[in-house]
Amino acid sequence: MNKQHLLGILAASLLASAATSAFAEDKVFFLLPNSTTIRFESRDAPFFVEALKKKAPQAKVIVQNAQGDPSRQQRLVEDAISQGAKVIVYTSADANLSAGSLAAAASAKVPVVLYDHDAVGGKAEAHVVFDSLSVGQAQGKRAAELIAKINKTPVKVARIKGNQGEYGTGQYEAGQNEFLKPLIASGKVKVVCEQYTENWDPVKAQSFAEDCLTRNKGDVDAFIGMNDGTAGGSVAALISQGYKPGQKIVTGGQDATVEALRYIAMGWQDNSVLKDLKVEANNAADVVASLLAGKGVPAGLINGKVNNKFMDVPAVFLPVKNITKDNMADVVTAGVWNWKQICEGVKDSALCQANAK
Repeated sequence: MNKQHLLGILAASLLASAATSAFAEDKVFFLLPNSTTIRFESRDAPFFVEALKKKAPQAKVIVQNAQGDPSRQQRLVEDAISQGAKVIVYTSADANLSAGSLAAAASAKVPVVLYDHDAVGGKAEAHVVFDSLSVGQAQGKRAAELIAKINKTPVKVARIKGNQGEYGTGQYEAGQNEFLKPLIASGKVKVVCEQYTENWDPVKAQSFAEDCLTRNKGDVDAFIGMNDGTAGGSVAALISQGYKPGQKIVTGGQDATVEALRYIAMGWQDNSVLKDLKVEANNAADVVASLLAGKGVPAGLINGKVNNKFMDVPAVFLPVKNITKDNMADVVTAGVWNWKQICEGVKDSALCQANAK
């Protein structure tokens, strides 16, 4: 073998090695908002990693958490760009403080896919999210049903809303109001306390609920949240003030976290809107895999839009379902949780006794 031939083989080998290396370095950064909404680390991230591994085996997913700090999240975006991110999947720590992150990605020509939370003031390729208005409608409908069973007027209600200014919070509120406003106008319902919850923090929701109970000397009939964190904050407030399950209504859950399902089993919380996170993660993976392949966002997935004050972001709206103790088996059937997980620590509840295996 002559020297020229050997050099040719080495050159070809190096090119092949470089091509393989480049092929394996499709870095996808999945940026989470916080640890207080526990679903993101425990469910969404693992589901997304698993889904993308099947749809784009060459991709490497790097999961990072902003820990509720929008400034930290922007630094994570900038770091992802410097590390050669091909796509950023972005769940905003604060939708209203996301413009800098989106601008950095746009400047670097790194596509951003919004996941669950919206992000205001910048470019995004798509927004994968459960239909937020439908969530609010499901919450409002359930609250109205529970209020109708209370034999008093007015029924005194506390509303614990989500992070102010977010698209989701606005849609949840609009959906709830379709059912609550007529009751308020008729005098059947009196809202005695209401407040937005900064960054969806359950601790702040608990503090608000405790203060509401104190200011009203316990005369609050129902707490209406917007997710399992805000509803769970109300439950924690009731526990801290010595109430028992069922003495006060806590409704308006969302996410079907296992902790919320346990509260439902024990009678502390009435409902949670099930958002099948595997479906969300799979749809996000479909979008990301298509972007990595240079094919853009799959047109067949887009069924709406979300205006983020910069553009109409093409949306992949996903369906939701309200879960109470009467249909909690649907969560198990969907493969979101199993009875063993749901009943851990609450095996003595009637619901878990009935489904013990």
